[in-house]
Amino acid sequence: MDQRLCVLNAGSSSLKFAVYGVVDGQPRHTQSGEVDRIGGEGRLRMTTADGKVMHDRIVTAKDHAAALAMLAALPDGPMERHGLIGFGHRVVHGGPNLNAPALVDAATLARIEALEPLAPLHNPPAVAVLKALMALLPALPHVACFDTAFHRGHPAVADRFAIPDTLYREGVRRYGFHGLSYEYIAGALAERTPEIALGRVVVAHLGSGASMCALAGGRSVDSSMGFTALDGLPMGTRSGSIDAGVVLWLQRQKGWDVGQVEQFLYADCGLKGLSGVSNDMRTLLASEAPLAKLAIEYFVYHVARTAGSMAAAMGGIDGMVFTAGIGERSPEIRARVLHRLHWLGFSIDEAANLAGGPLLTRSESALPAYAIPTDEEIVIARHTLARI
Repeated sequence: MDQRLCVLNAGSSSLKFAVYGVVDGQPRHTQSGEVDRIGGEGRLRMTTADGKVMHDRIVTAKDHAAALAMLAALPDGPMERHGLIGFGHRVVHGGPNLNAPALVDAATLARIEALEPLAPLHNPPAVAVLKALMALLPALPHVACFDTAFHRGHPAVADRFAIPDTLYREGVRRYGFHGLSYEYIAGALAERTPEIALGRVVVAHLGSGASMCALAGGRSVDSSMGFTALDGLPMGTRSGSIDAGVVLWLQRQKGWDVGQVEQFLYADCGLKGLSGVSNDMRTLLASEAPLAKLAIEYFVYHVARTAGSMAAAMGGIDGMVFTAGIGERSPEIRARVLHRLHWLGFSIDEAANLAGGPLLTRSESALPAYAIPTDEEIVIARHTLARI
């Protein structure tokens, strides 16, 4: 494994990474880690693929560039020069034109930067990391992989809002997000469950950010998220779908400006706002507070409701997949959702669900449901290797 590539995933307050050796032309995971709580006291952690801890310490990084510098200073870290052939980056919003993984040059970087208002929590840190790393290692190639790209083949009825065509042509449309996760799940289904992989599958990517996707024949045909990652399901701190009239009311009656509305919708709503307790599903499940219980039921209700709409978009359903943090690790949420979807033909196997699956339903269930861990980084690594 003389050749290595590094995948970077810049979150609003974290910088995750994964390192891959290249074996027979394919990426093989060797290391991963994260600098979290950027902007305050956080933690730098790095492990090998088999879980051996290489670094684990408290750090303070004022911004993403500082976090990147910490990683670059590690002698055995992700930016160790020997054999390094390039970088792959997760970029949340690619807009209407960045619809496939792309080598990053000055023009591409400018187009990504111009989309920052559409993904204010995610595109700015990705741009900051790209700029810092391109300055640090200017000779190495960078590939940007977009969460919106997997959804760009949606039919017009799923792609548009009911607004004038001139605005659609300016890019106001439903993009969909978590596409790298859905791309991984589509591939995993083809390998593990070929009997439904080419059918109609509803995938629930449930985490602090949450969305759902209708996969038909392994391709995205609809998504719960729209123009921005605010839309669709209620999330940790994001509102999910909300009547646009609420925004108008806040501006007119409360006198809120755009910045206040943005802060409110992205940081003060969702499970956090509804419960008044926490944005973390684990905390809510352990709480006896009435509003915590309401937030959980609200989340479950909207996941089940959206599953029905995704099935309707495909003209039927052949199976369902739960993935991401809540989807992979919360048997209670999976059980509640599947009980609500019993009318569709799901009959949950309680023991299998508690064990984490992967198959969550009984042998006599009319439809199967699975829990499948996602891996966005390997998708980015494959795209990167194909383009450098």
